[in-house]
Amino acid sequence: QVQLVESGGDLVQAGGSLRLSCAASGAIFSYNYMGWYRQAPGKERELVASITRAGTIYYGDSVKGRFTISRDSAKNTVYLQTNSLKPDDTAVYYCAAANDGGSTYWGQGTQVTVSS
Repeated sequence: QVQLVESGGDLVQAGGSLRLSCAASGAIFSYNYMGWYRQAPGKERELVASITRAGTIYYGDSVKGRFTISRDSAKNTVYLQTNSLKPDDTAVYYCAAANDGGSTYWGQGTQVTVSS
């Protein structure tokens, strides 16, 4: 069974940084896509950043230049480095992974709260 476990969320002041981790139960290269999403109260879930098996990276416009997605295949972990955090970045951050069969898996989420 596929498991994705996020960690690293916290309460931080505006301008601060956090590194979020998504530990996968299997080899991350078994997924053709892994991404970080976030959902703030009352808002729809949005894609923050993603990385494909080939290494193609995407960032949402609101986080470009501030967030960085990376991966460590030896640890089966994908990271999201978040810098220059703003109150608008407050949300539950979710990790997602999709396999070649078209199935998508989600983690339980980690809370990021940015105070002004």
